[in-house]
This record gives sequence, C-alpha cells and structure tokens, in this order.
Amino acid sequence: MTAVDDRPDALAAEIGRDRRRKEDQRLITGRTRWTDNITLPGMLHLAMVRSPYAHARIVSIDTSAVAEAPNVVAVITGRDVEEEQGGLPNAWPITPDQATPVHPPIAVDRATFAGEIVAVVAARTAAEARDAAELVEVEYEELPAALDLKEAAAATPENGGALAHPELGTNKSALWTFDSAEAGTGGDVEAAIATARGGGIVLEREYRQQRLIPAFMEPRSVVVDPTGEQITMWSATQIPHILRFLLAAVTGVAESKIRVIAPDVGGGFGGKLQTTPEEFIAFLLARRLGKPVKYTETRSESLVSAHHGRDQWQKLTLAADRNGTVTGLKVELLADLGAYVALVGGGVPVLGAFMFNAIYRFPAYHFACQTVLTNKTWTDAYRGAGRPEATFAIERIMDELAAEVGVDPLVIRERNWITHEQFPFTTVAGLTYDSGNYEAATARAKEMFDYEELRAEQRKRREAGDPVQLGIGVSTFTEMCGLAPSRVLGSLDYGAGGWEHATVRMLPTGKVEVVTGVTPHGQGHETAFSQIVADRLGVPFEDVEVLHGDTQISAKGMDTYGSRSLVVGGEAVVRAADKVVEKAKVIAAHLLEASVEDLEFSGGRFQVRGTDQGLGIGEVALATFTAHNMPDGVEPSLDCDATFDPVNFSFPHGTHLCAMEVDTETGELTMRKYVACDDIGNVINPLIVAGQVHGGLVQGIAQALWEEAVYDESGTLVSGSLVDYLLPTAADTISFDVDHTTTPATSNTLGTKGVGEAGTIASTPAVVNAVVDAVRHLGVHDIQMPCTPERVWKAVQGASAHTPTQGAAMPHFAEGEPGQHGDTEQPGTDSTEGTGQ
Repeated sequence: MTAVDDRPDALAAEIGRDRRRKEDQRLITGRTRWTDNITLPGMLHLAMVRSPYAHARIVSIDTSAVAEAPNVVAVITGRDVEEEQGGLPNAWPITPDQATPVHPPIAVDRATFAGEIVAVVAARTAAEARDAAELVEVEYEELPAALDLKEAAAATPENGGALAHPELGTNKSALWTFDSAEAGTGGDVEAAIATARGGGIVLEREYRQQRLIPAFMEPRSVVVDPTGEQITMWSATQIPHILRFLLAAVTGVAESKIRVIAPDVGGGFGGKLQTTPEEFIAFLLARRLGKPVKYTETRSESLVSAHHGRDQWQKLTLAADRNGTVTGLKVELLADLGAYVALVGGGVPVLGAFMFNAIYRFPAYHFACQTVLTNKTWTDAYRGAGRPEATFAIERIMDELAAEVGVDPLVIRERNWITHEQFPFTTVAGLTYDSGNYEAATARAKEMFDYEELRAEQRKRREAGDPVQLGIGVSTFTEMCGLAPSRVLGSLDYGAGGWEHATVRMLPTGKVEVVTGVTPHGQGHETAFSQIVADRLGVPFEDVEVLHGDTQISAKGMDTYGSRSLVVGGEAVVRAADKVVEKAKVIAAHLLEASVEDLEFSGGRFQVRGTDQGLGIGEVALATFTAHNMPDGVEPSLDCDATFDPVNFSFPHGTHLCAMEVDTETGELTMRKYVACDDIGNVINPLIVAGQVHGGLVQGIAQALWEEAVYDESGTLVSGSLVDYLLPTAADTISFDVDHTTTPATSNTLGTKGVGEAGTIASTPAVVNAVVDAVRHLGVHDIQMPCTPERVWKAVQGASAHTPTQGAAMPHFAEGEPGQHGDTEQPGTDSTEGTGQ
C-alpha cells in the first residue's frame, strides 16, 4: 500500500479565521437526534404529578382511578420507593455546618415547593401518561411557606416565622465569609470605613438580583434503556460525565455499567448543569420495570421546576477618599437557594465573592454570604453563575461614587482600575490576574460609541427640558472562568476537579478524530476544535471529526460550564495533538533514515533539515497502520491522550457602553446604541465569538429590562408560562457593535480566555446604569430590575417632589474636577416587587 498525499502545498491558517459552524448543517436542517427524538422498542412514557402548593404535608395519595386508565403500566409514589430512591446530591457544601435538607426525587411526606414531584405514572404513550396523571388524587395539608427572602432569613421557631424545612429549625443554610485582613490579601475594611466616615465618602446601597429562569430552547428530556449489558441514559444535559458518576454514587450501580449520552442539546445556560429528579426517577423506574422509559418535560414544567437562577439581596458599603479612590468594600449577601441545596447552587455566590473587586485595586475587602432556604424552586447556576451578580453590584455602586464625586463614570473607574503595567496583579480577593489592558478596551469602546458626542447630546436634552432624556451606561468587567485549578476548587470544598481530557487519533487515511470531554450545547466546539487541530497537525479543516457527549466514546471529562470549554478543553486537545506530532516524528525519522533531531515539522510535513526529503503526516499515519517498517520498540499507533489541569483561571475583561432613551412622562425605554469591546485573549473563530457575545448580551439585557420569575403570596409561580415570563425576541433588541482587543492569556498554550458568559456579565449593569443615568438629575438613584416602564415612571414620580425642575441644566464637570463630598448613606429609590409587565 502507498499513501497518497493530496494535501495542498500550503493550508491557510485556521486559527483566527471566520468559519461557519460545521455542526449547523445538521442542526438547522433538523437532521439530528435530540433526546426526545429517541424511540426504543417497548418504551414507556412517564408523566409527573406535581404539588400545586409551595409547602404542604402529603396526607394521602389515591391512585385507584389510574388502574382504569388505558395503557397505564405503573404508578409510583415516593412512599413506594422511599428506601431505594436516595437523595439528589449536593456537590458543593460551602461550609462544614451547612444545613442541607435531603432532596428525594419523589417527595414522601411533604412537598416543599410548587412543582415538586409527588407521584409518577408510566404508560405506553406520553398522552396516556399525562391523562392518567390527572387521575391521581392527592390530599394535602397546606403548611406555612417561607417565600420572602429577607423574612425567611429572619425566621426562627421562636418568632413563628415560616420554615421551609421545619426539621432543620432554621432557613439559614450556610454563612460563607472572606476577609482580606484575615486572609492577608488586604487591609481592614471596618477601619477603612471608619476613616472614610471621618472625612471621606461612604456609600451604602442595596441592590436586588431578581430570580430568573434559564428558559433554554430545548426542554429537558431523558430516555433510559435498562435492557442491555449496560444501562444507557440519553439526557439533554450539559454534564454527561458528572451525571454518570453521580448516578453510580447515589444508586450503587457500578459506573462501568452506566452509559450516559448527551446527544445534540438545545441550549443550557447553566440550566442543564444539574442532576435532576427526573433523571433519577427515569433511571429508577427503568430498572424497576425492566423496560425503556422516556420523560420530556412540557414548557410549563420547565419554567416551574427546572432550576432557577440569581435571586439575591446585595448590601454594599463602599469607602473612598474625597477624590473617589476606593479604600474599602464590604459586601453582605442574602442568596435564595429555593427549597433544596442544588448540585452547586450553594457555591454560586462563592464564585461571585472573588469578583466584587472586579478590575479595581481595592485595598480592603470583606464578603459575607448567607444562603437561605425557601419554599420556591431551587436555584443553581445561570449563565455567569455568581459573576454577573457581583459585576452588577460593583458597577452600580461605582456609578454612584462617580455621581457623588462629580466626575464622569469612566473617570472614577480609571482612578481605581489596575493599569496594564501592573499585570500580573494579585487582587484583594487573592486571585492573580495574569494579563489584561483595561485602558485599551475602554478607549476602543469609547471610539466605537462616539462617547463625547453622546454626552454632549445628553447635556443639550437636559438643558432643553426634553421629556425624552438620554442616559449613558458604563460597565467594565472581568471574570474568573475556565473553572480550575483542581487544587483551588478543592480548597473551596468543591466536589470535583477542574481538569479536562482529550484524545487525538490519526486514522490511516490521514483523517483525524478528536475526542473531547467537554460537551457542546450550542457553542460550536466541533468547529473550533477542528480549526485548532487542523493548524496543529497541518491537515485540512474538513478532515477533522470531533466526537463528544458519550461516556462510552469519551470516557473521561468534566463537561461544559463556566466558560471552560476552550481554555481547558481546548488546551487538552492542543496537548494531545502535540503528542501525536512527537510520536509521528520518531516514525517519520525512521522512514526517512534521519535522526529525530534533524526533522522539522511544519504545515503537516516532516522535513529533513536542509534537504528536500520529507513525508506528510498522513503518509506517516498509513505507514504506522501497516506497521511494515516500524522502529524497534515503537508501538504502531499515533493516538495520544492528554489531561490538562490549569494552573490558574482565565480572566477575560471588557468595557460595555449603552445609550438608553427614557420617556420621563410614560417610562418608555428605547435602546439607542450598545457597544461591547471585550478582551478574550487570542480568538480562534471570530464568527463564533461574535455569536457568543450577541447571545450573552441579549440575556443580560433581558435581566435588566424584561425577565423576572414572580411568585404570589401563596408560593405559586405566576410567571409560569412564556406569556407571563417575558423573553425577548430579535424584534425587541437592536444591532450591537462588538469588537475586541487582545492580551493573550498566559495560562494556556493558545493564549485564549473564556467568552461564553462575558456578554451576560457586562450588559446588565450597562443597561441599568444607562436608565438611571437618564433620570438621575430628577432625583432617581436606583430602579429595581427589571426596569419596566411602570417602575421607571414610578421612580420618576416618586422623586419629583424633591428634584430640580426638568429644564435644569446637567452639571458638567471637567475631567478630574471634584464635586460635592461627605458622608452619605442615601438609599436607592424604593421599588416594590411584581411583574411590572
């Protein structure tokens, strides 16, 4: 056999090139397999009976009528499987004394949130299962429900407050703190605040992070087949490897006997970073009944019972000198866990703890978070997971500081940010930022935005008393992403590592298979990883196949979340590809009768230095396959594995600017312009990056303006459909202007940083700062999210009694000119909770 090297003489570099996603061909045309598409012989369908009450004792469950329903095979209650169902795992107990209620997949004695599963029906069709589920009669005794976050935190048996889990005697789950003085990373916050009260500036603000619903495109779905040698589960999940491990840990089934497949998954946003009751129930019933089973949630079920995100009260105390240089920051959080401590839910605010200091050189810092149990749907990671919450609060209060000092919001940031000459920089929270250039990103954003021209227009509108005012919002951000390193995660009691695994296989035809432990749900892994390997091995982009999402094919992995796919998973791919080259070099040298030291590898060819003798890597792959002429002691294989455990997180950053028009007479809001300049290190595929940024921007803007999960006084989710939970469409947004600056990361070979969460993290404060900026001269200092027209109008009306006339000129301060100073503790404008829709 002879190899044919039909490779072009010079392949164009793939990294940095716009490539349409190769996976889109099947996704857009529908030639793919979602979990709900899977049909197996003899398969049964499951329907869940869910509690209508936020908190109730289950007095009795009557399933007798179900026996008469057509094609019903089984009905199961929590009592039926009490001994074998176990409890859902919490992988991140943030303190040793964390109060963690047992979370049974099917409730046994009590329902603790509206939507909790209390019984399951298995039937031969999905429609028959749903019809039969309506015949299950459950008698409840309604109990007092802990619903308001602040009231729940204060509730005790002594004061008669409602307890989500009375057996715990408290709603407080865990108190996690960090203090820079104790950690040796900074000074004493209380001393900084006391000094500022004596002649500097002290700002105290309270911000509300409303509860959000991930609302992914594809509802959760799971299929379990127990009929083979292994139990196979297909699930619309972000974490097939973690799910497999936890199924084994909870059920006692050997991990080698469990195969988990995440086929194409229609979005996740953290909402599928979970091991769900439905997955454990399907696994349990498939084994019990000996037949394949399927469960696919309805959209209404998804909204009420798939985990929610955010839901915090944030109290910030910021101390600064009279010039606006911050001397200390104190953060106190209340975080709503919902009815249970989810897989990593308790740790989400802990991720935010390291980001309240953001891009700034704060000399003293204290953080305290009290997690609280309530009778609502449990919360966990939602796009950004703790980092958007932190960025929102610090960027809001930095705007307040700018207003207090009397300078432009960008000026106050520049006075406090880390300059590019200071990298690497160890922050007051103890993290070391390896690279960045906030000056460059901000300068580019201002240029794209026409910043000075819009500020001039803003002044003219204020001087003219225009009822439609213009606000300009600033958001500078950084985030810790690429969740790693394993030792750091271990020090935080996180239940897993931060490493990632990859395999690169050279096939005898010269094609390449890449096996990765990260699993996509819309990010474009197959395209980006193909570009990386094409450049690394010098093969055509089209000749690279990326395999993922099946624990039988990809046996090792830590899955996808926290913007880790490229910076951790991509680096594992790079290292495996580099090992292939080194392995092939030995064989190529033997075939060319040259020493390994004399060989050069470039563009997919091994060349003997100083000669025209060479071989393509495809030729070496074929020679290795035939094994007719191998060096002594060398195995006939070019396949290589690599496991990468990062030495640090990666720290993308950026500056986002937003212009909002606010009608002060009606509260109507119109986005005029939005600019984002992000630094995500080296870019693999600009087209994919732009898509990630655009999608992230829409989600962050949606929190600022539209989305909110709202419960009534009885604990019913009143925004439980897409009629009431306001998701934006393309018609609700504008065209964004996005660009990037580049400071390569030093923690990985590619120099890449994460991008998946950047837009969501930065955009929410940019929009809210713009809305507040438009009406600040009227006496408005805060508007609770979502900033609906009703809330904006009420804020303006509430502030009008003690504000300047609408025609008053906006004060204009030259750069660096001081404004009014002193001790101020002005609270934000009150805004009651509600739909606002």
